[in-house]
Amino acid sequence: MQKNLSSPTLTARAIGYGGLIPFIGLSAMSFLWRDIHHSAILFSLLAYGATIISFLGAIHWGLAMREEHQDRIAIIWGVVPSLVAWSSLIVDTHLGLAIQFITLWVCFFVDYKRYPQYGVSKWLSMRLRLTVIAGVCLVLPVLMQITSEQSMLIVY
Repeated sequence: MQKNLSSPTLTARAIGYGGLIPFIGLSAMSFLWRDIHHSAILFSLLAYGATIISFLGAIHWGLAMREEHQDRIAIIWGVVPSLVAWSSLIVDTHLGLAIQFITLWVCFFVDYKRYPQYGVSKWLSMRLRLTVIAGVCLVLPVLMQITSEQSMLIVY
């Protein structure tokens, strides 16, 4: 177990929050462009989400590697998010976005429990803000689809 490390640096914060740009941009584009490119925009959002979720798992792998006696659970958990993220790419896009929304929150709760053991609990406030914003960006197109389908049912 490591001593508590410093808070995220300015560089880490800039990269972390900058990483929200594709989430926000693609989610917004999915509302603005409902034409032929809509499915490509949603899949781009899904693919980016899968990339970020894979990264979140890899953090645990890296933290475990620093230890003299590597934590087997951390090593195993390190690959679980990437496998779930990959599976979200091979189902219906809206279902995939919902899976990723849930996975982001599962990753956060695992981090909340595990980060203090590795001395990186000072990163959790930034992780929470990133998870909230990324999660909203992933779930909004799903909610829009559900609302749209319900509207169509009422019309017919």
